[in-house]
Amino acid sequence: MSVSQPVATTPSAVARIGSRWYFVVTIVSFGFFAWVPFVHAALRLGRKSLYVRAVAFGAAAAVVGVLMSLAPKDTAGKAVGTTGNLLTSLGVVVALAVVAVACVQQSRLRREILHHVPGERLDGPDPALAAALAARERRVGARKLAAEEPLIARDLRIGRPDLARDYDDGGLVDLNNAPAGVIASVCGLDAATAEAIVDIRTTVGGFVAVDDVSTVVPFGTLDRIRDRAVVLPV
Repeated sequence: MSVSQPVATTPSAVARIGSRWYFVVTIVSFGFFAWVPFVHAALRLGRKSLYVRAVAFGAAAAVVGVLMSLAPKDTAGKAVGTTGNLLTSLGVVVALAVVAVACVQQSRLRREILHHVPGERLDGPDPALAAALAARERRVGARKLAAEEPLIARDLRIGRPDLARDYDDGGLVDLNNAPAGVIASVCGLDAATAEAIVDIRTTVGGFVAVDDVSTVVPFGTLDRIRDRAVVLPV
């Protein structure tokens, strides 16, 4: 059964216009609230690095505020003297820089959000998923090696996480040689089932294929065993 995947759609005109509030907030506030769109984008995209940007723009806004407040002013609120004019000018320059840089970055974020598929990560693959897929690929490679070169596989201790080794097999367990406790842990079996597997392999002199244990394992566990188990010569 195929699983439908979310499909990104072309953003509507209403969505494009509505998303321009990023620029409105930044420009109208003269950069003082430039950090707000970055918090919104971080929440929408699930990207923690955007919180760092929000803090940076908030700090820049604080600097502008300090510069403006330090400038000497007359009763009408206008900067007076060389120091006042200098601080005010510096504050204005910093504020304009904040607005310009923020708008450029917000433009990119706005495009990402408009084309964002709900549930999709835009900061790269999910680390846990990437690790699981990589481990599965290693198991495939280790299984192939065990089938073609069983002696080398034994030397590499494929399927023996209970022994010291350097080769990463992706989390396999050797049903013919691993202890019952290891089989139970890797394959998600209860202790009694794992002991039964060990008893059968002792009686028959070892399994020829992983599916040889299908008659003793509980219903619904065979798929995981197929994914995690391998059989090497006894």
